[in-house]
Amino acid sequence: MNQSDVLYLAKEALMTALMIGGPVLGVSLLVGLMVSVFQAMTQIQEQTLTFIPKILAIALVMLLLGPWMLNVITGFTTNLFNDLAIFGKY
Repeated sequence: MNQSDVLYLAKEALMTALMIGGPVLGVSLLVGLMVSVFQAMTQIQEQTLTFIPKILAIALVMLLLGPWMLNVITGFTTNLFNDLAIFGKY
């Protein structure tokens, strides 16, 4: 396994992680921002107020995008196992 193979695997792993985690983190960020603006407007300073909307939003995203996320990670794993034989010849 040479340096270009390692860089290829690292790039694919990072892109897969970003594709899977990006939507969940983005929705969590937006919901947190909206709750923070709401708290600033109403001057409610309850620290636990952000948890329930974030949990509900993340659960909704996971329900909607879960099959796509599973396909992405399954494709990455399949490609990794298929390329493992090629990388192991070195």
